[in-house]
Amino acid sequence: MITALLRITGGAGRPLLVRHLLATTLNAACEGVAFGLLVPLLTALLAGHTGDAAHWLVPLALAVAVGWAAHYAMETSALGLSSAWRRALYERIGDHVVRLPLGWFDETRTARLERLLGQGVNTSVRGVHVTQTLVTAVVRPATILVFLLCYDAWLALAVLVAVPVVLAVFSLARRMTERTDAAHDAAAAEASARLVEFAGAQPVLRAAGGADGGRRELGEALDGQHTAARRQLFGALPGLHLGELVTQLAFTALLVVGLLLATHGGVSAPRIIALLVLGVHFLQPFAVIAGAAAGLNTVRAAVGRIDAVLSTEPLPEPPHPQPLRVTPDDPPPDVELDGVTFGYGPDEAPVLRDFSLRVPAGRTVALVGASGAGKTTVTKLVARFFDVIGGTVRIGGVDVRRAATTDLMNTVSLVFQDVRLVDGTIEENIRLGRPGATDEEVRAAARRARVDTIVARLPAGWASQVGEGGSLLSGGERQRVAIARTLLKDTPVVLLDEATSALDAENEVAVHEALRELGRGRTLLVIAHQLATIADADEIAVLDAGRVVEQGPHEQLRARGGQYAALWSEYERARGWRLGNR
Repeated sequence: MITALLRITGGAGRPLLVRHLLATTLNAACEGVAFGLLVPLLTALLAGHTGDAAHWLVPLALAVAVGWAAHYAMETSALGLSSAWRRALYERIGDHVVRLPLGWFDETRTARLERLLGQGVNTSVRGVHVTQTLVTAVVRPATILVFLLCYDAWLALAVLVAVPVVLAVFSLARRMTERTDAAHDAAAAEASARLVEFAGAQPVLRAAGGADGGRRELGEALDGQHTAARRQLFGALPGLHLGELVTQLAFTALLVVGLLLATHGGVSAPRIIALLVLGVHFLQPFAVIAGAAAGLNTVRAAVGRIDAVLSTEPLPEPPHPQPLRVTPDDPPPDVELDGVTFGYGPDEAPVLRDFSLRVPAGRTVALVGASGAGKTTVTKLVARFFDVIGGTVRIGGVDVRRAATTDLMNTVSLVFQDVRLVDGTIEENIRLGRPGATDEEVRAAARRARVDTIVARLPAGWASQVGEGGSLLSGGERQRVAIARTLLKDTPVVLLDEATSALDAENEVAVHEALRELGRGRTLLVIAHQLATIADADEIAVLDAGRVVEQGPHEQLRARGGQYAALWSEYERARGWRLGNR
């Protein structure tokens, strides 16, 4: 476990760890020596030889003094080591997570990552104290065993017989709890994800008059967590109780051997009493190990989960990246997907098959099609959320796999349907697009995205808080802030999940004006939800089952009478539908 902790912390605190282990070992050895010196001292006292007993007080006091100093060093180094490992874990996880592809962050992994950064890190750092307990539980009995061998070989043999049995029981307990710990962690992550989903969906559920309907998935997840927690508890109990049983049986065997030696072995009663005291202290740490076994397995499981995240490989960075643009003043590049095949898992059918699409430089191409046709997947591949299985994605003629990630992110901006804002002010959210921008540049981007009208009606103006995730703003207002952020970032390629179907009239007009600003002088790939919003696009590509089945300007596609014409007819019928009284 120590090796695993050093691996996931990057070797942080190695000198402190060495100091901690040395201090722990010395402290445990001093405790063993002190217990060993009690045998001649108690033998003399019980026999009435107080003068002889006094001679053993000096080495006993020396062992206690050295042990106290070692214990102080052990506790201070443990505190420093816990702090160093906690800081190192947060830094390593944070540095690694920001390098993972954006496609890695699905709902389940995000929920697990949240648990990992809280409970997981704290649990793994407990490995310092678990290690301290285990080292003490090994070194102290080993020291006492040396004294037992010197005092009486039969008693030493009696306690030694218990050691392999106890170790076998602990090994069995570890295997049992490893399975239940993994199942409980997965169930807890699922329950956490469902709870967040249920809370976030309250407006929709209540508006539909079915707040109870969303509880089914949450209830199933909570039931699954409850079942996994019970299995985890009952899986740990057998090993814990078996360990305690074996320890008690070993103590019973020690008493029997002691009585035999006292009655038939010619060993005096005072000597036997002192030796039994020493034997009890030899067996005592095994009871501690039995209690710490569950904690050890929990720490090992937490370390394993952190290690799994840190072992996840980021998308490979090219050793010699190719620039996507030579200078910021270069014209916007084109975007091309050439023969692309992609699926989200090895056991899942490909979402795109031999998919080809070109977005000419400085032009706007809109993607339309039924849900599941692959529209969002296309934009994620352009932004390199994932790497394609086959084919190539190019920006300005450069394979995105040959470009540095920072260069790609400085070339491509994404505005998706589900806009998330950080908990801060409107100005701070816009400035995320380019942290070094001047106040005037931030204001100019905001005006172009029609955010200035939002600011004008809020009492705190530019310092108005948006709330967690932007909850204090409406959906349309969040989109306008996100568009302003993209305008400030000023990348030549924009990927836009244009969602205006649920906006009120005022926000819809403002968002459309902001989108027109966004498309000027940029290569724009748009996922269309309302066909009217993309009628002026240079090209419209109709996707069906992961392929482009039609492509061309709006009027040309309508005249062709194919799938786009059918979609347009459905859209016009829906737009003309009205509620009325009969």
